[in-house]
Amino acid sequence: MTPEQVLALPPKVLSQKQREFYFAEGYLLLERIIPADWIERLRRTTDEMVEQSRSVAKSDKVWDLDVDHSPSKPRLRRLSSPNDHHPVYWEYASRSLVPDIIADLVGPDVKFHHSKLNFKSSKGGAEVKWHQDISFWPHTNYSPLTVGTYLYDCGREQGPVGVLPGSHRWKIYDQYDKDDNWTGCLSDADLAAIDFSKAVWLDGPAGSITIHNCRTLHGSAANNSELERPLLLNVYSSADAMPYTENPLYSKYDQAIVRGKRARWAHVDPDPCLIPPDWAGGYQSIFAYQLDGKKSAAAE
Repeated sequence: MTPEQVLALPPKVLSQKQREFYFAEGYLLLERIIPADWIERLRRTTDEMVEQSRSVAKSDKVWDLDVDHSPSKPRLRRLSSPNDHHPVYWEYASRSLVPDIIADLVGPDVKFHHSKLNFKSSKGGAEVKWHQDISFWPHTNYSPLTVGTYLYDCGREQGPVGVLPGSHRWKIYDQYDKDDNWTGCLSDADLAAIDFSKAVWLDGPAGSITIHNCRTLHGSAANNSELERPLLLNVYSSADAMPYTENPLYSKYDQAIVRGKRARWAHVDPDPCLIPPDWAGGYQSIFAYQLDGKKSAAAE
């Protein structure tokens, strides 16, 4: 569906003003919108998963470990596809208020794509460099969006998500380097041409959610505070958005319809999209490509 078609439908949760803001600016911050009982369940579940990570010695398809991770003191960058590893995460992604909110932004037929839980550990949790999501998992249109849920209060010092308002209407940036290695972030030349004084930082209390469009430029600073900053991320799209490439964070729930019905026709946006490497050979994490310098050959 086009933004105009979505806006012509009556909203379920959001106000019309909030929907118009999203389409104009490419993001939303909804403070304390998730009920406290959901947040408590997600915290308990996350504590259980962190306990499991104590037995993990090196990064794998499930866990991306931070520097100095140890059994006595877990330090984590990411839990990939948490919905596959605990039923509470999937219940939240599919049966909470969140898919209803997404339906107000993509239309009544909502499809799930993937999830991750980015921990951003205290005292040095890794930054995420400025990038666009859509080039990691291109679709036939630009309805995909990412919903971040703050499990605890998140202030500026903890490295909240930052966005550049209106950047979803800018070009699709090349996230390969000059040697055709995938970097998953903007080049120094592109960064130098952007006015980052206009960035908006989406800090908020526990139970707040951030939403950004798949084309919106976003990133986050390192967490140098004394507090953790776990951010649960779920990616959705309109049902008529079809992936061009393999899902880098494949889930057993990939392409699950969480609201409405399956699309009979694909909606194809004429604006071309960058194609990432072939993830069939394996995907590490955005941290591995951006910060660890893991190399990947360009897609053939």
